[in-house]
Order: sequence, then structure tokens, then C-alpha cells
Amino acid sequence: MTALDAAADGNPQSSVQEEEAAPVSAAATGPLAGDPAILGLPSFIAGSVALGLTLVGVVPATAAGAPLAIILAATAAGLFIAAIWAAAIGQSAVAGIFGIFGGFWLSYVVLVVGLIHGWFGIAPLAVVATQKLFLITWLVIIVMLTLGTLRLPLAFTAVFALIDVALLLLLIATIQASAGLTKAAGYAVLAFAALGVYLFFGSAGVATGGKALPLGRPVLHG
Repeated sequence: MTALDAAADGNPQSSVQEEEAAPVSAAATGPLAGDPAILGLPSFIAGSVALGLTLVGVVPATAAGAPLAIILAATAAGLFIAAIWAAAIGQSAVAGIFGIFGGFWLSYVVLVVGLIHGWFGIAPLAVVATQKLFLITWLVIIVMLTLGTLRLPLAFTAVFALIDVALLLLLIATIQASAGLTKAAGYAVLAFAALGVYLFFGSAGVATGGKALPLGRPVLHG
């Protein structure tokens, strides 16, 4: 009989006895413990650095596929693993964030590879419109994520806001065929990658027995 069953029977003494007899739950250990950010953040940072360096011109403009190996094998895979880990320990917001970004990076790889190899039957004249469709869709999703997570510490909101800026700059650069705006978007990508490094140091510090880094007050309280 559980304590709930005993209370339903109107016998509070049985409930107390059940509670006294029940063993104290130990803290979760093994797979159902820890901080998924210790994996999710470096996975996110790797893809961001690779994309940012590509956009600012570290590789030729014709090498659109240069960052894809990192983004697919490390970033998307790592984020999905972190999302599953977070969901398994009941961290719904963290699971949602990592899952959303995992979907973004994976869809970016599919888009680029698909356009390079002509997988989707998209005519050359429709390539720019397809890129605009991709950027607008993800700009809507990340703005939604930014506004929906304003109760998180300010450092997370700043990361999401910079991602919004990068996507908007890339959208305008795509519409105007502007190399300058593309580079500006690349610097925005590197900026949110740098903030991601700061967040990782905070998680790594706690995981190794240190103190958490200050992340700022949330925009929304309560």
C-alpha cells in the first residue's frame, strides 16, 4: 500500500508508517545524473566556430561544404545526445534547447549537401529562394525560443539573441548577395560561440568541483 492509498482509506497512521518504512531515495548516479550541457555546449561551439570561420572567409566562398563534417558528426550528433540525456533526467527546457539546435544544424547539413548534389529537384534559379526559406523558418523558431526562455539567466538570452542577429544578417546578405553582410554574420556567429565557451567554463567548473560562473539576471522573473 502506498501513502496515497492509505490517505484515500482515511487511515493517516498507515500513511505515516509507510513513509517511515520507505527508504530514503539516493541521489541519482550514472547515466541519469550530471549536466548535459557539458556535452551539448562544446558540440554547439564546434559547429559555430566552423560555420563562423567559413562565413568570414577562412575558406574559399566555393567551399560551402567545408564545415559540414564537423557540423554533422560532432555538432548535430552531440546536441541530440545531450537532448536525450537532458530529457532522461527531466530537464525539459534543456532538452528542448539542445534538440532545437540539433535540428537546426542537421537541417543545415541536409540543405547544403542537397543543393550541392541536386537532391531536391531545385532549379538553379530557385537556390536563393530556398536559402531564404531556410533562414526565415529558423529565424522564426530561434526568435520564438529567445522570447520563450527569457526566464533563463541573461547569458543564455544573449546567445539566442546573437543567433537571431546572425540569421537576420545572413537572410539580408542572401537577398542582397552581399559579401560584407555575410562576413558580419560570420562575426556574429563567432560572438555567440565565444559566449558558448563562457557557458561551458561555468558547467565545467561545477562538474569539476568549482563554483559556477555568474550568468546574469533573467530578463523575466517569476
